[in-house]
Amino acid sequence: MVRSSVVGLALAVLTVLALVAGGTHPAVGAARSDPPWPAPTALAERADAAGLRNVWGERLAEHVHTHLTILDGDEPVTVPADVGHSDAEHFAAQLHTHDTSGILHVESPTRRTFTLGQFFDEWGVRLDAWHVGGLRGELTVWVDGHRSIGDPRSIALTNRREIVLEVTSIGEVPRLPAPFDWPPQYR
Repeated sequence: MVRSSVVGLALAVLTVLALVAGGTHPAVGAARSDPPWPAPTALAERADAAGLRNVWGERLAEHVHTHLTILDGDEPVTVPADVGHSDAEHFAAQLHTHDTSGILHVESPTRRTFTLGQFFDEWGVRLDAWHVGGLRGELTVWVDGHRSIGDPRSIALTNRREIVLEVTSIGEVPRLPAPFDWPPQYR
């Protein structure tokens, strides 16, 4: 009887730990592989998975830019061009990229808070408090030069915000990179 109680308790503890470790869940089909992670081709499907829609040609009430840096140790990971965007398809989700600079564009006909989690869902790459895609190690999150604790998916995308996701080897001390040098048109 005691043995079955101990086994039951152990299973309950493992279940709770698994649930806690899972954090919030990224969109179904999110990449858990190593980079590079390409831009998705099913733009409308990925935008929908992120709670976004095509606003091509609509009048904008909000236009902000956030910079995202992803580091695998000392190696930068490229944020691809045209996540949520295609001139040929006349598609622009409210949150998208134009190039590989790491600048995330929020262009929306309504003012609302968009989050880093939405961008990763749209991109199709896993993001939670412990993972960026399939990168292995310890995740440190920096927001505007300060260490951020908690779920990176909830980070609001605000104008000229700088977000750094740094994955280091276990025990390695993370180092905040130099601030992003915003191009003149964003200053």
